[in-house]
Amino acid sequence: MTDPAPIPKKPHPVWAGLMGRCPECGKGKLFKGFMAIAPHCSACGQDFSQADSGDGPAIFVMLIAGFIVIGAMLVIDTLYEPPIWLMLSIFIPLAIFLNIGMIRPFKGVLVALQFHHKAGQGRQKQTDPDHH
Repeated sequence: MTDPAPIPKKPHPVWAGLMGRCPECGKGKLFKGFMAIAPHCSACGQDFSQADSGDGPAIFVMLIAGFIVIGAMLVIDTLYEPPIWLMLSIFIPLAIFLNIGMIRPFKGVLVALQFHHKAGQGRQKQTDPDHH
């Protein structure tokens, strides 16, 4: 008697999303570009056409990056009182790099969590006009 094939273990959705991998198998790529979701997984064929994270990643990233940048600005300004040109030359690039660096992983996590929780578009029930 042969042992049955082991059931492949699904990756944790947070790790799959952070790594930009398929939330189903963890091997294929989730993205086809920097931010564009691939149409399907190249490894297992999982369809990504219904994946839509909307504005969620941008909101999370802006809030987190804003907290970090503004908090750091307040601390640096209070402790050292540097000139405004120095503050701007440090913190504007920091804000840009933090936002760009965090947006893809956050989008990947939100898409992977959608697959994990089997989230879909909400639809209202169709009511029968003859039946009240």
